[in-house]
Amino acid sequence: MPNTSITLNDAERQPCEIWTRVMGYHRPMSSFNIGKKGEFHERRFFVERPAGQAPARQAV
Repeated sequence: MPNTSITLNDAERQPCEIWTRVMGYHRPMSSFNIGKKGEFHERRFFVERPAGQAPARQAV
């Protein structure tokens, strides 16, 4: 099977709607006001360690 990449012209593309969980329910980000959009972009993500593992030491 040949390895070909699919390319689209800008006219063929469509916007991708991003949904997120807010206060226990899911909403599209497009419905957020400017303040809530700013909060969304400032979110920090973390990886929860398995139970029983010591926390990682932070660099000073």
